[in-house]
Amino acid sequence: MISHHAYAVEPWCLRETELNLDVLAQSESVFAVSNGHVGWRGNLDEGEPHALPGSYLNGVHEQHPLPYAEAGYGFPESGQTVINVTNGKLIRLLVDDEPFDLRYGRLRSHERVLDLRTGLLHRVCEWTSPVGQTVRVRSTRMVSFTQRAIAAVAYEVEPVDARTSVVVQSELVANEQMPALSGDPRVGAALRSCLRPEENAAVDMRLRLVHHTAASDQRIGAAADHVVRGPASTRSSSESANDVGRLTVSAVLDPGETLRIEKFVSYGWSGIRSLPAVRDQVEAALTGARNTGWQGLVDQQREYLDGFWRHADIEVDGDAEIQQAVRFALFHVLQAGSRAEQRSIPAKGLTGSGYDGHAFWDTETFVLPLLTYASPNCVAEALHWRQNTLPAARERAEQLGLRGAVFPWRTIDGAECSGYWPAGTAAFHINADIAAAVVRYIRATGDTDFERRTGVELLVETARLWHSLGHHDSGGRFHIDGVTGPDEYSALANDNAYTNLMAGANLRAAADVAERHPEQAAALGVDKEEAAGWRDAAKAMSVPYVSELGLHEQSAGYTGLDVWDFENTPPELYPLMLHFPYFDLYRKQVVKQADLVLAMYLRGDAFEADQKARNFAYYEPLTVRDSSLSACVQCVMAAEVGHVRLAFDYLGEAALMDLADLEKNTRDGLHIASLAGTWVGLVAGFGGMRDHGDVLYFAPRLPESLSRLAFSVLIRQRCLRVDITGSQVTYTLRDGEPLRISHGGEVITLSKGSPQTRPVEHPTALPEPAQPPGRRPEPRR
Repeated sequence: MISHHAYAVEPWCLRETELNLDVLAQSESVFAVSNGHVGWRGNLDEGEPHALPGSYLNGVHEQHPLPYAEAGYGFPESGQTVINVTNGKLIRLLVDDEPFDLRYGRLRSHERVLDLRTGLLHRVCEWTSPVGQTVRVRSTRMVSFTQRAIAAVAYEVEPVDARTSVVVQSELVANEQMPALSGDPRVGAALRSCLRPEENAAVDMRLRLVHHTAASDQRIGAAADHVVRGPASTRSSSESANDVGRLTVSAVLDPGETLRIEKFVSYGWSGIRSLPAVRDQVEAALTGARNTGWQGLVDQQREYLDGFWRHADIEVDGDAEIQQAVRFALFHVLQAGSRAEQRSIPAKGLTGSGYDGHAFWDTETFVLPLLTYASPNCVAEALHWRQNTLPAARERAEQLGLRGAVFPWRTIDGAECSGYWPAGTAAFHINADIAAAVVRYIRATGDTDFERRTGVELLVETARLWHSLGHHDSGGRFHIDGVTGPDEYSALANDNAYTNLMAGANLRAAADVAERHPEQAAALGVDKEEAAGWRDAAKAMSVPYVSELGLHEQSAGYTGLDVWDFENTPPELYPLMLHFPYFDLYRKQVVKQADLVLAMYLRGDAFEADQKARNFAYYEPLTVRDSSLSACVQCVMAAEVGHVRLAFDYLGEAALMDLADLEKNTRDGLHIASLAGTWVGLVAGFGGMRDHGDVLYFAPRLPESLSRLAFSVLIRQRCLRVDITGSQVTYTLRDGEPLRISHGGEVITLSKGSPQTRPVEHPTALPEPAQPPGRRPEPRR
């Protein structure tokens, strides 16, 4: 999309200079506004035309039966799908009785701007009706970061060249007509008109609707209030029914006069609270927003984002497109997690219904690292959500005959929703991904209260899973068999290197935390023998290595499989999982997404430098990147082993995944993990940042196309600024007590106000590995 002539490259905004119905679905995703609790897709104010209406509340979903050709023990019986809740952004306009619909009449101009510094979505357009009346419409939309239940719209209409009668209808609408979201008719039936009305009200300029879902039994309330400014002749009335609340405002305007409506919308939901309680909740939130006022909400939004950008901004000199893309990415990741507050961060955030609104391992592995160093409070809340879902995870473990907890591969409320065992339940590595996020957060923040209240329980229960899932062989080596690693083209493998390395770290972390907090560990039934068993398993963990090749295997025996016939696989047959049976994929050396290469990034302390280079060179020609999660990881490791130009190409792919709609599915919502991967590529790739030990490690290097890269990280109540040019890097401690870091192995102690500069070492250029035919990333140089 960003390459389309209607989309300008600017450093602090995304601007659409004309309306393009052919990319309307993608624009609805990229112009979405959210705070992690409430999400509004970037639909036009008048609601039509649209591709996918979308108003979402984090956690609100409907249950539906999961289809199976044959039932099997342990298969989840029901699925969960995010639903479109009450739409509060609708504002319809009639101009001299003609509906304002951009498909009719003449659209003279149309511009939308998502301002990344203010968090506001602006729109201005001029339209001439079929009978010749021209009006100018301006609107500004927001979802508040500071008042998490509140979204708001300011809407203005004015005639351009003649006296005009206008009618504005501001609505709350439930059970909007939706496009088919599933090919399974049972799922479609469950999701169609799934909001059952309980209450509706319209008093003066205030509207309210309350519904509940049929199967998941969640109660949803939405309310709206308005401030109307217009000429003395302005009139208004309100009405409500089961699925609609409507305020109608009419006025006759002369050129130069405007009718302005400020609309405040509040949302609330609960699976346990009563109708009066939810009603009072949304009314109270609405009253608070009205008291703050439109300008007050705008000022709060700017102040919140000023604080975020002060320590999260990344400056990129030399590539304006990447500069825009990384700020777009940071903003949308913040929108996905800022006010999620003990709820999940879905793979699409609240920008669309893709993946049914589920959360995956994407959150802990790609999204939370960014937030750990940019907005750590979001991370604590996301991990509290995982802790809150432990009862379901323990129940799942018991069902599978295992100890501890088995966290779901995909879920909304904590229950497993994956109906495909090999790529779902067998991907046990999600346990270790969650544990790694816990360890990273504690190390980066020093939050001992979190460690005691949340970290101990999560680390203990995830470690128990590994100890019961794996086994020691006759020689004492510890093996984990029949699992699926990050590469979903290789399933039910023995000793997946990524899984084993991450599980080993999980086991050691659990033993360490049990030692630091013996009272909390004892309350969970941990004794010295169990903790010792964890340490033994971690120490004896098997990591497949073929000495004859000098290579780590992705899993035991992997290098002995036949290599996929890449030469005879044309571009139109990618992604492979849509054109070939998994049975064939599972028997070949073909990598969907970085697996062993991801292990070298996250567990880089377990590999020697020469091993990393050889491993990268081996797996690069096998990796087809049929997942948006791969490019950023390949960027990081390409940069580390010396392929800096290739790394920059991979960075471009991660950064532009949605802005350029590279996978042709941005219409379903943004790829939040790939957006976070833009930060990963810049900070971990070209900044060389690693957090394996007690101090942050940096080994910066820049591609030739970039003249400068600067970023900040929050570390233990300190703000560290890293400013890299082609020849040197400057480390500045902006806030806090002295901080020790490592620059290429040299330990540096930084003090506030005393920057330190070091040379940038350029890695030895190695022969660049090939990629599968047709799968090389688009060159940026």
